[in-house]
Amino acid sequence: MSAAVRTGGTSDGHGRLGSKLSGLAVAVGCVLFLGGFVFGAILYQPYTVPTDSMAPTVDAGNRVLAQRIDGGDVRRGDVVVFKDEVWGDLPMVKRVVGVGGDKVACCDKQGRLTVNGKPVAESYLPKGEPASPSDFDTSVPKGNLFLLGDHRSTSQDSRVHMADGDHGSVPRGAVNARVEGTAWPLDGFGMLAQATPFEDLPGGISEPGPLRSIFLAVVAGAVLILGGAAYGPLARRSGRSRKGRAGVRTA
Repeated sequence: MSAAVRTGGTSDGHGRLGSKLSGLAVAVGCVLFLGGFVFGAILYQPYTVPTDSMAPTVDAGNRVLAQRIDGGDVRRGDVVVFKDEVWGDLPMVKRVVGVGGDKVACCDKQGRLTVNGKPVAESYLPKGEPASPSDFDTSVPKGNLFLLGDHRSTSQDSRVHMADGDHGSVPRGAVNARVEGTAWPLDGFGMLAQATPFEDLPGGISEPGPLRSIFLAVVAGAVLILGGAAYGPLARRSGRSRKGRAGVRTA
């Protein structure tokens, strides 16, 4: 007489648990991945920089991501996207070096920009170049911003508009976004460095936006989706394999 004893409950349970964990990982991944994209699309907008006026911070042809902000939130050092009819019909990308009430001048004996008499060591400028190839000295009207490109030898910025009524500055309301990172090309992908040269001036500098957190959420979501989708079939296959090995036949 023979008897067959098969114990497969543990193996079946392992497979079901694996399937549940796989489904949970995919679900959480979808929330992070899609939520990150939706949240990013609400807060940020892409721009293509057409010239090298912001090099080496942003090169010509780079695709940047800019956080939608109100012009009242702009601080010195911010790289902003703005549109002003005096400057032209297209959006432009420049760096804010002076706000309303500031006295902006260049250059001191070391070739540096000064704001309210305080020299600013602009580390983002091309190495070895002065803060401006030509001297200037102006006061920024209240509610306005004085804007310069980082590549001062080629940038068409507030310096060329100083004969205008607002001394080359633009209203805060002309700004609609602040650049936080470069999305394309991939070898230039990353966040813009904070404008630390301005942090000791009254008002300080802007805090980073949520772009880094959004990016991490999208990446984590993609990893969970791919990992969960792969783990489910592997767990079921492992469960069937264990179930087969668990069968015991005795005589």
